[in-house]
Amino acid sequence: MKADILLGLQWGDEGKGKIVDVLTPKYDVVARFQGGPNAGHSLEFNNIKHVLHTIPSGVFHESQVNIIGNGVVIDPVIFKKETASIYNLGVDLISKLLISKKAHLILPSHRILDAASEASKGITKIGSTLKGIGPTYMDKTGRNGLRVGDIIQPDFREKYAHLKQKHIDLLRLYNFEYNIEEHEEQWFAGIEEIKRYKLVDSEYEINRLLAAGKKVLAEGAQGTMLDIDFGSYPFVTSSNTISAGACTGLGIAPNRMGEVFGVFKAYCTRVGSGPFPTELLDKTGESLREKGHEFGSTTGRPRRCGWLDLVALKYSIMINGVTQLFMTKADVLSEFDYIRVCTGYKCKGHIVEHLPYDLNDVDSAEYAEFKGWSEDLSQVDNEADIPENLNKYIRFIEKETGLPISVVSLGPDRKQIIFR
Repeated sequence: MKADILLGLQWGDEGKGKIVDVLTPKYDVVARFQGGPNAGHSLEFNNIKHVLHTIPSGVFHESQVNIIGNGVVIDPVIFKKETASIYNLGVDLISKLLISKKAHLILPSHRILDAASEASKGITKIGSTLKGIGPTYMDKTGRNGLRVGDIIQPDFREKYAHLKQKHIDLLRLYNFEYNIEEHEEQWFAGIEEIKRYKLVDSEYEINRLLAAGKKVLAEGAQGTMLDIDFGSYPFVTSSNTISAGACTGLGIAPNRMGEVFGVFKAYCTRVGSGPFPTELLDKTGESLREKGHEFGSTTGRPRRCGWLDLVALKYSIMINGVTQLFMTKADVLSEFDYIRVCTGYKCKGHIVEHLPYDLNDVDSAEYAEFKGWSEDLSQVDNEADIPENLNKYIRFIEKETGLPISVVSLGPDRKQIIFR
């Protein structure tokens, strides 16, 4: 059996959580492979909105196994709050959640380092979520990190104190006030919460499940354009958000990978700093934000909004080896008189259809224009009722990318979805 991968093709916030939730009944296992509590995967059903930060999006289904992989970084404080909210909904999380011993822990001092570093950058800041993600991955690659498996070792407290002191020494470089101790009680309470779960060598566990014929869905966080290697560097996250990250973030060999589902919005959004070629700084952009409720599910920050960028989308498809496209938030584009799609960039007087080394070299975007549709899509429940102008928009994207759009999401609820 092979593992399928689901990931975002833009700057995150593509609606991956809902899609995973919808697909989960077809799978036995859902596994997160990278990122941390900077993710905010929103699911909506039974008129209740749920936001998951660390726990895989298949957790609300009865029989599926959910795995937090080794590529994920975990904040015990946020994890404890997240598990409490899930328990309040009557979900038996203990029986269905496995945590990799090799996943790294976010310390209180990681969050302080993140805030101190971001504050020191002034106008050049990258727009960090201030969750300590970057410093934690830095310690991971610097071979200083604390891992989940360490919490059950007799010298855990000593290891914690040693790393904390390293961070205190680093913080002397910044003019930044902080108090680590005020956060530690909650942090160690979170550690005790993690200990309640089955801590596993997840690479063995997931390969055993595959060998037993179980269907696995690998769930990514953030989006391709935020990948540490292939995103709009340096305005990126600190992990590999692309399909290759599922191999290293779960311990699955490349030849065990199956379908790659690429999720994208019918338009584009971005949170934080960094280049955004199709950004709309006018009333249309404001309308997209308002209609799409485009505010970060993790930070609450307003998202920057713009038209769909086919140059970036094609790049993401190439990098990830996408086999099927899933379009979300098509309903948000209802009632616009016209809709535009970026088909190329103007760079130094030349039109290009590839992503330049530095997106800041893009002077302007070139667009194709389509007539909008006025129909309310919230009650559409079969493909035959999709408005013709939306169908034209879908067919154009399929022609340009060479891939089928297999799923169209028409609202936040898990029922508002069309399989084409």
